Amino acid sequence: MAKVCKQAWVSGQVQGVFFRATTRDMALRFGVTGYAKNLSDGRVEVVACGEQDSVDALMNWLWEGSQQSQVTDVISKVVSTVKHQGFEIR
Repeated sequence: MAKVCKQAWVSGQVQGVFFRATTRDMALRFGVTGYAKNLSDGRVEVVACGEQDSVDALMNWLWEGSQQSQVTDVISKVVSTVKHQGFEIR
């Protein structure tokens, strides 16, 4: 299966509600590497790399988010494949 990397920007109530930590947990469950990072405008940036099906599963999960979050929008695009070790919170 092909490897892919996607970058996503998640909007809504996604900072201060364990969104990044829960995203990391889900990424590790799906076998996806990358990172989740708070942005100054209130969004969270997520980069996910791995098998196409696994990355797509994480991208779909972003709409659900952590239990305390309220996701209103997810914009994503395919980016160049980058080697990440694990999934980090930035």
